[in-house]
Amino acid sequence: MTDTTASQPIRRAMNARDWFMLVLLGAIWGGSFFFAKVAVAEIPPLTLVLFRVGIAALALHLYLAVAGPSFRLAFSMAGSFFLLALLNNIIPFTLMFAGQTEIGAGLASILNATTPFWTMILANLLTDDEKLSWNKVAGVGLGMAGTAVMIGPGVFAGLGGPVWAKLALIGTALSYGCAAIFARRFRALPPQIVATGQLTASTVMMLPVVLLWHAEGMFTASPQAWAAVLGLAVLATAFAYILFFSLIRSAGASNTSLVTLIVPVSAIILGAVFLGERLEIFEVAGMVLIAAGFLIIDGRLLARR
Repeated sequence: MTDTTASQPIRRAMNARDWFMLVLLGAIWGGSFFFAKVAVAEIPPLTLVLFRVGIAALALHLYLAVAGPSFRLAFSMAGSFFLLALLNNIIPFTLMFAGQTEIGAGLASILNATTPFWTMILANLLTDDEKLSWNKVAGVGLGMAGTAVMIGPGVFAGLGGPVWAKLALIGTALSYGCAAIFARRFRALPPQIVATGQLTASTVMMLPVVLLWHAEGMFTASPQAWAAVLGLAVLATAFAYILFFSLIRSAGASNTSLVTLIVPVSAIILGAVFLGERLEIFEVAGMVLIAAGFLIIDGRLLARR
């Protein structure tokens, strides 16, 4: 009698803890737009990237010094951390900034929300435990449609622009997808070590770039801008990446990439709650579509019905 289970594709499901971490991570990264909007008004983008990764790396090194574990655990994979930093920070940040010089924020958000699609394809090709399933394909499709609806008229205002700028945002999503797959090799390390290693490598690479082109006036920002930088670095980067790599470890790369569908929802809700912005009907409709997509991906409700 042959064992047929060995030839069947393995699919990884998310538990309640994974879903909680995913929603929390999306809420934090959605809130990062508040910090970035304040900081970038006074600090050039590349300099802001350096401050974001550098301060976050410093905060995590201080955390490890007090609470452990030892950062020496990362030494054996030092070269891999530099590649992870390129894929998850340097390349996508650069492509995103370049693309958004020519296309609108709405279209940029839609293109960035294709990250789960690319991650899902890469995971299906390159892994044994994150194979495609009908509910994941359908759920991601609904989520991407919901993002498009939620952004609404802003998408049509930014449909113009050169092809290279749109490809740059697709490149951003692809780079994030590659990073999520590559980060699987760090699953033996504690998430706080992985986050610290990536951000340290990003800082080492960004420092000479900023010193060469943006050294003048690096520290002339207002206290308000510096407060935003600290929020962006400590909460939306240091803590957020610990969550991110914890999710990679427990839920897998393609499931973790779903966070890009939550980020615009979080940003819009926070704007309505704290800035008094009005929720439009199309924004609510988009959120409903995204929620429906997550229910399909989760599968448990449909299975019970």
